[in-house]
Amino acid sequence: MNAKILYFLNSLTGKSVYLDSIFIFLASYLQYVLGIVFLLFLVFSGYKNKEKIKILTVTVGSIIISRIFIVESIRFFYHRPRPFLVYNLNQLIPETGYSFPSGHASVFFAVSAATFCYNKKLGIAFFIASLLMNISRVIVGVHYLSDIIGGLALGSIVAFGIYHLVERKKY
Repeated sequence: MNAKILYFLNSLTGKSVYLDSIFIFLASYLQYVLGIVFLLFLVFSGYKNKEKIKILTVTVGSIIISRIFIVESIRFFYHRPRPFLVYNLNQLIPETGYSFPSGHASVFFAVSAATFCYNKKLGIAFFIASLLMNISRVIVGVHYLSDIIGGLALGSIVAFGIYHLVERKKY
């Protein structure tokens, strides 16, 4: 099933330079746009500085725990090669290392979930953008859909968990 979805999505490449450029932008450069949007949200939101520090703590903590600790621990024991190394695909961007779970997905879904906890509308926009970014990483041949799903679950669960720890009220 993973391979069928991969072949279907990757078959969208190589038909148009413009379409390939959109996939490359989404897979490689949308992350910078999201980073800037998140920083603008922090700076220009109406939150007090104490609340901004909480938002930053939840977000950065989620990224560090999900990407650096959990993703790398999984990859230390489970060595899934990138799809372009296994199948004959149109690989539009370079990528190294193992593919499961997706580090990009774990980071950006952690940011999406953390943002959602404090701003529902912006959080939903981040989830949509993260989904576009990470599906594009399947389209360009560097991930399987299951890599993305694994990163989505990992980043989101960690962010929601940290949010609840940080926001826990003591009675």
